[in-house]
Amino acid sequence: MLLISANSFAHYIWLETSPHGKLGEKHEVKVRFGEYTYGAIEEVEGEAFQSVKDFELWMVSPSGKKQKLRITADENYYLASFVPSEKGSYTLALDNKEMTVLDYTQYDFGIFKPQYHAKARVAVEEKAEEIKKTNPDGIEIVELSKENNGKHAEVSLQVFFKGKPLAENEVSIYVADLWSKKLTTDKNGKINFQLPWDTLYTVETTFNEKVPGTFKGKDYEFIWHCATYAIQLKK
Repeated sequence: MLLISANSFAHYIWLETSPHGKLGEKHEVKVRFGEYTYGAIEEVEGEAFQSVKDFELWMVSPSGKKQKLRITADENYYLASFVPSEKGSYTLALDNKEMTVLDYTQYDFGIFKPQYHAKARVAVEEKAEEIKKTNPDGIEIVELSKENNGKHAEVSLQVFFKGKPLAENEVSIYVADLWSKKLTTDKNGKINFQLPWDTLYTVETTFNEKVPGTFKGKDYEFIWHCATYAIQLKK
């Protein structure tokens, strides 16, 4: 059980979906758990994925309508879908605030309550717009803009904690085959980086909220917040 908990903590949740949708056509999104750059994709029925299964997945339309999506289990992902009815950018957001308290005192990390938040964007028949904020009680990553100068794309992101920009916080960018890069947010919680390949990028950031509490009868010293944002590029 300790090994399972350790794997769950090292892993993160991310959303995979096509960045473009069409009016009136079903659009699918996959929820995955693991470590993307290492090719570690957990199976849904495995104990590691089961430890984070109590999540909710939402779609927020361009006009701000919020809809909870129904999920079904597949071999190594949960699947959901929605049918776009408006033009513009749809925000997909996952919340998991129901994970059990973990005791990592033997790793000099302490006793903490993990929380996950994952996001992705789908643009429907229009240029992608800034996506909605979806986690007022925790950490989240918001895409501000994406530009293409003809050689490669460049993206601008902003990290928020409880609705306020999170300055000087480490952010990790991952692609497949062990490629990763670490950046630090500026005083406004922003980062900019290039997207040189047509592939999936997963962006992760964490923050320790040093507030003790009790969850389901277990005391914890702080809350460990983890946010991801998935950027899918394709030709």
